[in-house]
Amino acid sequence: MKTDELINVLAAQAEAVDPRRPARSLALAALVGLGIAVLLAAWRFGVNPRIESDAQLPMFWVRAGFAALLALGAAQLVGRLGRPGTELRSAGLFAVLALLGVWILGAFTLLNAAPDTRVSLMMGSTWKSCSSNIALLSLPAFVLLLAVLRSLAPTRPRAAGAAATPGPGALGVLSYCIHCPELEAPFIAIWYVLGVAIPSAIGAVIGPSVLRW
Repeated sequence: MKTDELINVLAAQAEAVDPRRPARSLALAALVGLGIAVLLAAWRFGVNPRIESDAQLPMFWVRAGFAALLALGAAQLVGRLGRPGTELRSAGLFAVLALLGVWILGAFTLLNAAPDTRVSLMMGSTWKSCSSNIALLSLPAFVLLLAVLRSLAPTRPRAAGAAATPGPGALGVLSYCIHCPELEAPFIAIWYVLGVAIPSAIGAVIGPSVLRW
C-alpha cells in the first residue's frame, strides 16, 4: 500500500473530536477536586462555628468571590495552554482582576485603619498556618488537573504547569472558607494569595517533566 493510500485510509477511519471535551474534562476535574477539598477541610480543620453569622458579612462573600474569580481566570488560561496554537491574549484576565481587587482593597483598608491595628489586620490569628492549609487543600484538584493536561497537548509545559495551579489554589481557598475565621482584606491579600502562589510555583517547576509529550 502506498503512503498516500495509507493516509487516506487512516483519515477515513478517524473520528471527529468534540472541541468541548477538554473543557468538560477540566471542569469535572475541578469539581471533583473541590468536593474532595471541602471534605478534607471539614475533616482536617473542622467547620468554623461562626460560619452562619460570618456569612451575613460582606467580606465573607468578597473572600469567596475572590476565589471564584481567580478560579475562572485560571480555567480560561489552562484551557488555552492545553491546546497548541491558541492565543493567550485576555486569557487569565479574571485572575488578574481578582488579584488586583483584593490587593487594592487590602491597601485601602490599611490606609484607613488606625496605625496600631494595621499589624493585626495583616497577621490575624492564623497567619502561621493559613497559606500552608490552602496549599494542602489545593492538592486534589492540582493532581486531577495535571492529569487532564497530560491528556491534552500543552506546548508550553512550564507555563501550563504554573497556570494549572492558581485554579486548584482558588479551589483550596473556597474549601478553606468553611473553616477560616479571617475576614480582613489585608490578611486575605497576603496569606490567601501566598497559599495560591505556593502550588503555582510547584507547578512551574514540575510542569516541564510532568507535562512532556
